[in-house]
Amino acid sequence: MRIGLVAKKLGMTRFFKDDGTNVPVTLLGIEKNYVTRIRDGAVSDSKYIQIAAGKIKIKNVTKPIRNYFSKLKIEPKRKILEFKVKVDETNPKIGDTLNASFFKVGQYVDAIGKSIGKGFAGSMKRHNFGGLRASHGVSISHRSHGSTGQCQDPGRTFKGKKMAGQMGYKKITVHNLEVVDINNEDDLILVKGAVPGSKGTILVLRDAIKPKSLRVKEKKEEIIEESSKTKDKSKQDETTEKKNEGGDKKEVKK
Repeated sequence: MRIGLVAKKLGMTRFFKDDGTNVPVTLLGIEKNYVTRIRDGAVSDSKYIQIAAGKIKIKNVTKPIRNYFSKLKIEPKRKILEFKVKVDETNPKIGDTLNASFFKVGQYVDAIGKSIGKGFAGSMKRHNFGGLRASHGVSISHRSHGSTGQCQDPGRTFKGKKMAGQMGYKKITVHNLEVVDINNEDDLILVKGAVPGSKGTILVLRDAIKPKSLRVKEKKEEIIEESSKTKDKSKQDETTEKKNEGGDKKEVKK
């Protein structure tokens, strides 16, 4: 498992391929990711690599963090992350910088970030409840969720009950996003599909941890296509054989 990168969501657009088809993509800006710290893990063959990225005003940085970055001779960064990796010669060293070339076109990545916050939402919007009757018998409680508890036993509402509350602004991981294109000049990564958060959201990009499911689906589709092609070929061969047999019979009659 490699380390990841800190990226910034810039918005969505579409990317035209060589064959003319277009793909909906998300633009991810990669500012310089600095390796600020490396420490040994609890296991002998593991290490923790710390990465810092993102611009931030110095007045918004606490004094301890300011001193920490001054020792490294780096400007204070907005996001500090730590990745657990196995000991390897290819692992970066303290002071190294990582950019968009860290990933390759065609590979799959995971995007981790916070979803867009919707505020305090009711049960119908938050959990897709049906609500109460909109006609006779209901008085000013059409969008309520109804009963939430039981009788005297247990006499309480269980934790995790679907009710009204804060909607959105939660940590979400979107798996198996394809890297469509990489612009090394502007440090941009174009990812197929949507990622959590709005414009300006800070995300974490890493190698996909479960791309096997995607590959299995692709293999199944390839097998189905091959089987359909073989069936079509066999049907064509049968029709040609029948035509040849019919022509031979006509020649014999003559």
